[in-house]
Amino acid sequence: MSESLAGMATRSDRVRIRAAEPGDVEQIFAWIVELAEYERSPESVLGTPDLLAQALFGTHRSAEAVIAEVAGEPAGFALFHGTFSTWECRPGLWLEDLYVPPERRRAGVGAALLAHLAAIVLERGCARLEWAALDWNTPALEFYEKLGSTRLSTWCMHRLDGPALARVARGADRS
Repeated sequence: MSESLAGMATRSDRVRIRAAEPGDVEQIFAWIVELAEYERSPESVLGTPDLLAQALFGTHRSAEAVIAEVAGEPAGFALFHGTFSTWECRPGLWLEDLYVPPERRRAGVGAALLAHLAAIVLERGCARLEWAALDWNTPALEFYEKLGSTRLSTWCMHRLDGPALARVARGADRS
């Protein structure tokens, strides 16, 4: 996070948002597993708390996270990383995961997390905040729509991983 945001906490009536710290890794990872279970794909969690700690706090950081707290207790998180828009020639942020446990939903936690990320986007001079949501996750889709987000139905996400990624990489001429 930038220096001015690193120490800043965003507050709503009851929700406080703060930068994640190394001591939060186990909780964040547990929430990642809960989210994968909710998204009907627990077998897809191949990472570990150690890998997450390296991504968030290691020498070559590749992601950032913020924690939401209600009454001093962890109530959710958002994990994000940088992107770049060639059309805007400006950076952006990709929201990889936003998760609020069921018992904390409908208390403004998700909205507070997104408001905090939107503030980071603006402070950093980024062009946009983007994310993906599963097409069957109606509660999330309705929540994002209420916030005023635009669903990009004309764009299809693609992924290259596993054996297909290795196969394509073998065809690269890197001389």
